[in-house]
Amino acid sequence: MKKSSSILIALLLTIIGCSSQNPIVIISTSFGDMELEIFEDKAPITASHFLQNVDKGVFDNACFYRVVRMDNQAQSKIKIEVIQGGLFHDSIVDALPRIKHETTKETGILHTNGVISMARLEPGSASSEFFICIGDQSALDYGGKRNPDGQGFAAFGKVIKGMSVAKKIQAQKDNGQMLIDRIRILSITRK
Repeated sequence: MKKSSSILIALLLTIIGCSSQNPIVIISTSFGDMELEIFEDKAPITASHFLQNVDKGVFDNACFYRVVRMDNQAQSKIKIEVIQGGLFHDSIVDALPRIKHETTKETGILHTNGVISMARLEPGSASSEFFICIGDQSALDYGGKRNPDGQGFAAFGKVIKGMSVAKKIQAQKDNGQMLIDRIRILSITRK
């Protein structure tokens, strides 16, 4: 009886529009596709900004260009593992609008395996550059030690299919964390 009641409640909530349906985005690369859920419900500012960039074609010439692994960050006291992508060129990135920083304390989205987040310098400087966590990266959360200001980074979604693609990108040859051969992003589109 309890199981059928739960199903009925879920069905009713779906019918009357009370269920949360976050957008799905596909990042296509020459190494394969990654499917991500974008958490508009939890990170409305950051998610909306990313989706606007997708819809406007901002990522048309994007690539993955930076990989951070345990073996290529000898100078960092706080180690992380991510792949970073976006437009790569400062002159283009600097011309794009910036957004308010949504911390993990505000959103509740922690930097766990597969989470996508905005790259930034100081809070409020994020625009188009993003990274995907390889493994759990609590040093990137609010209060984490990777960034000296302690504000962490603005997480806004998660890879739900295709983490093997992210790991394959992370394993590519680099020079000081910058990929020797950048991985072109063929497209970022809504599903």
